[in-house]
Amino acid sequence: MSQSVAPEPTNEQRRVIYQARRGLKELDFYIDPYVKELYLHASPEEQATFAEMLTYEDPDLLDYFTNQSRPDDDAVWALVNQIKTWRHGKAL
Repeated sequence: MSQSVAPEPTNEQRRVIYQARRGLKELDFYIDPYVKELYLHASPEEQATFAEMLTYEDPDLLDYFTNQSRPDDDAVWALVNQIKTWRHGKAL
């Protein structure tokens, strides 16, 4: 199967992609593949939610991805769960 070619990122998308680089390998497990495979194909709403998610501190994000806590923003929480489901389904 051929994978669709990602569109050329806008300057805003480039900024978000750069911000997606995190220092924790546990977060990189989720965030890096999402950025590489799904981000540029996501809806504008999902891209905006992803950008919002990246404003959270790494320890908070780690808590969300490991179900230790959840953000107040329901859209961010839904995206965290979407990424986790996609990543674990892919990792198996």
